[in-house]
Amino acid sequence: MPYRGLFHLPRGGKAGKLIGAAKYWAGGVEIDETEEDAKLFGLEMPKRKQVTDYEVIPEAWPAVVMFIRVQTQWRISSSAIVGLDYSAVRWMFEIYNVEDPRTLLEDLQMIEATVVETLNQREK
Repeated sequence: MPYRGLFHLPRGGKAGKLIGAAKYWAGGVEIDETEEDAKLFGLEMPKRKQVTDYEVIPEAWPAVVMFIRVQTQWRISSSAIVGLDYSAVRWMFEIYNVEDPRTLLEDLQMIEATVVETLNQREK
């Protein structure tokens, strides 16, 4: 993911969960060609379950909730989603009396970067 290093240094499992939640929200699907590869060797893989929910750890929950609150506040160009409108994000932080805005913003930016990347790849 190209933007992660600019905004946030991953902190253990929380970073992975934020990225995973963003991909889940954006409908990003990880490509797994294991089944096709197994067929080439005459093997059959067990059926995989369809994922309908994504578990978020408690440390990541405030950023996910804030993302849901601002999910309609996108800035777009003529060809792609650019990112969230930070005026709206700041306003939401004020309305909800965010105690640690820097940490929440860094986590929100990780979600944002993943969603932007996922949605823009899907549009190609």
